[in-house]
Formats: sequence, C-alpha cells, structure tokens
Amino acid sequence: MSRHSFASFSCVRVRTAVLTLTAALLLSSCQGGSAPGGPPSETSSTTASPTSSASVPTASAIPSAPPVYKPADAKGKAENVPVPVMPELAKENSKAGLEAFIGYWYELGNYADETGDVSGLSTLSTPECKACTHFQNAAVDSSKNGRWIVGGKVSIPRIEMAWNAGETAHQAKVQVIQEAITYYNADGTEGRPADAATNDAFVIVASFESTWKVVDTGVIR
Repeated sequence: MSRHSFASFSCVRVRTAVLTLTAALLLSSCQGGSAPGGPPSETSSTTASPTSSASVPTASAIPSAPPVYKPADAKGKAENVPVPVMPELAKENSKAGLEAFIGYWYELGNYADETGDVSGLSTLSTPECKACTHFQNAAVDSSKNGRWIVGGKVSIPRIEMAWNAGETAHQAKVQVIQEAITYYNADGTEGRPADAATNDAFVIVASFESTWKVVDTGVIR
C-alpha cells in the first residue's frame, strides 16, 4: 500500500435429379411404351434431397473476451484493475483466518493505490486506526484531478502471528516490500519526487467481531 498512499452450408442435387429423370424417359422409349391411346406408361423420378444446414451462433451468442488489465505507466492510469475478492478463510475467527485477512487487506491497498477507490478498504478498519485513514487519504489524493502513480505495488512474503487464544485482538508482524513510486500529473508530467523502493517490518493489530478489522498498524522501528 502506498506510503502516501475477460457456417451454414447447403447442397441441392437438382442437376442430378434432372439427368436421372431424362435417362428414365429414354430407357422407357427404347424398350417400347404403351400403344397409342393406351394408358400412359409410368416413369420414375428422383426428388432432390432436402437442404441440410448447420446452425452458426450469432454474434451475440459468442462470449466476449474479458477486459485486459493494463498497469499504469508513464502514458496513463491503470485500466481494468481487477477487484480483489475476500477468500472465505479470511472470514474465519482463527489464526489462519487472520493471516488470510491480512493478505486480502494489502491486496485491497494495492487496488486502492491503482484506482483511488477506497470504498472496500475503508470497511476493513476501525475509525481509531489513524494509519489506515492516512493510507486511504493518500490513495485518493494520488488519483485526484487526473493524477496517477506508477509502481508502489506491495507484496508481503512473510507474516508472523502472535495469536492469543480467548482474546478479541491479535497482533501480527508483516514483512512489507513496496516497489518504487513515480507520481504523475494529469498532463503527463511528473509530479512530486519519486519514492524509492522499501522493505519494512510492520505490526498489524486486528480484532474480530462479525468480521476482521484493522485496529492499528505501523512500521516497527
């Protein structure tokens, strides 16, 4: 999380039918037909085969490809950023549940930094978490008035849990690696000075009522 932050075809054998009928008439004439005035001789005929067709799906029936995600670059903002989905495990009041929740929380932070949309992130922390509010404000500010950022993606390769059975709140130490950040103005010029890449240890305090929420977080000095 920023520190400042998817032919039909047919075949009709008409010509074959005509040729067959002509041949039958000639054969009947050569072998002798009925005497004049007698009953007309019977002739054979061939009926053309019915047209066969294979249905072709209409354009509306063919599913369209999903939008392709495009990360931000010096030419413009990120496009079609996928919205993170909370895993079912992250809804559990358990050690594994909290670990899954922390991973999801940082995924939402990355999404907020790319889009400026903090609607999902804001529901996962309490009002008392000042650092959480700072992160949200930074994400909104970086997207305000046409601005955007390049980089800043966060990964969390390591989480150490301090699980206290019977307690409501629990702590975790998280290794947070963040890419360098370049800031751009709406006109494409670079904004404030870029931020270097970082590799820090954070502490996260979270509590569970009906769902997990971050109570506090900060860098371990």
